[in-house]
Amino acid sequence: MPPDVLVVYKKNFEEVHDKALATVRDALDELVSARGTSISYKARETVNREDFVGRDLVIILGGDGTLTSIAHSIDSDTPVMGVNSHPRDDDEDGSYGFYMGSDPKHFADDVRSALDGGAIVNVLPRLQAEIVTTSGKTVLSDPALNDLIIANTHQYQPSRYRLQRVPDGNYGEIDVIQRSSGCLFSTFLGQGAWFRHVVDIEGAAFPMNEVNGWYLFVSRDLPREEREDDGSYWAWTSEPTVMTSDMHRGYIVSDGWDETHFTRGARVTVDLGGPTLRLLTFRSTIHDGVAHWIRA
Repeated sequence: MPPDVLVVYKKNFEEVHDKALATVRDALDELVSARGTSISYKARETVNREDFVGRDLVIILGGDGTLTSIAHSIDSDTPVMGVNSHPRDDDEDGSYGFYMGSDPKHFADDVRSALDGGAIVNVLPRLQAEIVTTSGKTVLSDPALNDLIIANTHQYQPSRYRLQRVPDGNYGEIDVIQRSSGCLFSTFLGQGAWFRHVVDIEGAAFPMNEVNGWYLFVSRDLPREEREDDGSYWAWTSEPTVMTSDMHRGYIVSDGWDETHFTRGARVTVDLGGPTLRLLTFRSTIHDGVAHWIRA
């Protein structure tokens, strides 16, 4: 049976993205003729969870924002191929495309490699929050490839919560009542998206054997007496973080997209228990691009 491929593309009517889509279509038309491959095309704004079910390959054409905006709908068994539609190598105003393992120039060869099993498969962990409401209902946030924030929905009011975490080897037990402007969680790979703009951790490197099972955490803008030298409290941990809300209304935002809301008394647990993402690259692993953050 021929493979079933879905192409999700960034639709903003800019010429550079239209040209990239045309290049991708030409290469895939050849696959349809040569192999009978089944190809579907959907604009990013029109996709939903059902579109990704049963696909042999999902191709995401755009930049990192395009990929992270829809990756929460993709399960852990579906290979994902990112194609940078506006590479910075070709234009200084283009996209860095950290998660985009291909580009229009290499796409024709790369997609064949992906379908023939020749791509590098990077299995990436994702953060997820579990909310248990006061009535006992359990709600899961979308999984986050980069980062996840928990805060008061009214940003002009402090986030109030009880923070708990068991000992993890780096830190002792934590059980404190805090007020801050919210808590930010980041995967190892996601730290360049937001975390390093919040906390000064320049020069920090993390053990290779921890990068897929540990995550970064920071309580933002704590009262002065609770702050570390960089103005915050941050941690690199493998243990779940538990927050019990003392806010009338709070929310969780995964990778800057959909919001999941909770109220006072809800218990929110965050860890790397979300479904993994099977991201394909072709000339290097995803970790090769951040080797300066890793130590043996």
